[in-house]
Amino acid sequence: MEASDNSVKLYYNTEREKLQMPEYGRNVLRMVEQVKAIEDRNKRSEQARAVVKVMETLNPQVHTQENYEQKLWDHLYMIAGYDLDIGSPYPAPLPEAKAARPMVIPIDKSPVRANHYGRNIESIIDLIAGEPDGEVKTAMIRSLAIYMRQQYLIWNKDSVADATIFADIEKLSDYRIKVPEGVELTKISFDSSFSRPGLNINVGGGNRKNNKRGNRKNRK
Repeated sequence: MEASDNSVKLYYNTEREKLQMPEYGRNVLRMVEQVKAIEDRNKRSEQARAVVKVMETLNPQVHTQENYEQKLWDHLYMIAGYDLDIGSPYPAPLPEAKAARPMVIPIDKSPVRANHYGRNIESIIDLIAGEPDGEVKTAMIRSLAIYMRQQYLIWNKDSVADATIFADIEKLSDYRIKVPEGVELTKISFDSSFSRPGLNINVGGGNRKNNKRGNRKNRK
């Protein structure tokens, strides 16, 4: 805001230069511009360290990042438009690094054949299907079946037959896996509870048992 005679001129941010690092504000931008105007390199470097300290105070969440001190100096160079000749404890970043596009992470867009088991189950089944028949493969199939039963109980209903889980394994493997005869799963305890991720929902006897305790307390 500027005053001339009896008139007042207001400047809006939309009329000003766009900030490279908005989280530090325009006051830090003015500090950086003043640092750039210092002719003596040693004094310029000294003032740059003072500005970095101010930036650290204004942006305390930077401490949660790895190598946060170097990031602060990188931010200083970015605010200065990468035009800053100082004695920095870290190498000056290159503007090309900021302009580089991030690496694209490939996403598997193929549909999940059984949502209640998850996508990773299919990878595990493919791994087991490639194993030679024998005791090791049988143990792997049994461990997989126990895990799949747990997932089934989380997302579906209170009980499921072992034969249903075995049939799902064979179907998801396109019948490359044949569950050996005699494979049995451990019995589920009455106190076992299975909760959906992020929800306080229990499936099985454990929830009913806790409800009974709560009802007794309420009666008292």
